[in-house]
Amino acid sequence: MSSFDDREKSFEKKFAHDEELQFKISARRNKYVGQWVSQILGYNPDKEKEYIQSVIKADFQEAGDEDVFRKVKDDLKDHNISDDEIRKKMDELNEKAKSDFI
Repeated sequence: MSSFDDREKSFEKKFAHDEELQFKISARRNKYVGQWVSQILGYNPDKEKEYIQSVIKADFQEAGDEDVFRKVKDDLKDHNISDDEIRKKMDELNEKAKSDFI
C-alpha cells in the first residue's frame, strides 16, 4: 500500500506544481497585457504600473480569461481595436509568459 500512497502524493505534488505554474503564467500574461494596453493609451510609467495592477486584479473576478478580456476591451473601446486583435494579442502574450517559465 505504501507505493500506492507514494504515487498518490506524487500526483498531488505535480498537480499543485502545475496549478502554481499556470497561475504564474496568467499573472505574467496579464502584466504583459497591461503593458501593451498602457502603451496604446499613452500612460506614463506611474499610470502604467497602476493600470497593470488593475488588469491583474481583474483576473480574480471569475475563472478563465473573459474578465481580463472584458476589461481590456472596455478600456480600448475608443481605439478601434477589434475583439479578435485583443484575443490574438492575449494568446501571443500568454505564449511569451509561458516561455518565461519553461
